[in-house]
Amino acid sequence: MKNKKIIKIAIDSPAAAGAGTQAKLISRYYNLFYLDTGKIYRFIANIKIKNPKKYNFKYIEKKMETFSIKNLENKELLSDEVGTMASIISQDIKIRQLVHSFQIKCAYRYPKKYNGSCLDGRDITYKIIPDADIKLFITANAKTRAFRRYKELKALNKKISLNKVLKSIKNRDKSDYNRKLSPLKKTRDSILINTTNETKRSCFLKIKKIIDKKINN
Repeated sequence: MKNKKIIKIAIDSPAAAGAGTQAKLISRYYNLFYLDTGKIYRFIANIKIKNPKKYNFKYIEKKMETFSIKNLENKELLSDEVGTMASIISQDIKIRQLVHSFQIKCAYRYPKKYNGSCLDGRDITYKIIPDADIKLFITANAKTRAFRRYKELKALNKKISLNKVLKSIKNRDKSDYNRKLSPLKKTRDSILINTTNETKRSCFLKIKKIIDKKINN
């Protein structure tokens, strides 16, 4: 990045639309602090699955006090079971407020070595970074997203069928779009990026053009 102009990028997307991949590429290229916000809910969901008897708000509050970005590298968080549970626990208002506080801290109080921040999730454009310089809504059709997630899971040696993954994706969409608390939606000021027929590179170049136009004005 030639200049040191600080930028904040907010990305919302349904599951497996490619937002995480693009957010990482964008963050690396422009030296932005990156946070996959959905994985925080997956982190908490994994705790609930593994320790159902210990699971309560105070227990999660303590876990979040020692939480670090490295916790999100756990491959267990990619499982279908964890994803489904994450969608459920994200509707808990106390949990959501706890996670929101952490997300806002990452968006606005990132380490000084970065040129800004880039967060992707479900309510980033209107709840977490409403004043973002660039807002994107990244999506793809359900079959394409299911196939991508299926390949991810197979790479982890998970025994699962494509039909099961597709069903899970559709259930996630229903939950994410229709929940009362911070539902997934495209805001009027978000730029739509459909990755159904795009390669990772072509999608990145499209987004790069949008960002470059913004930072060079």
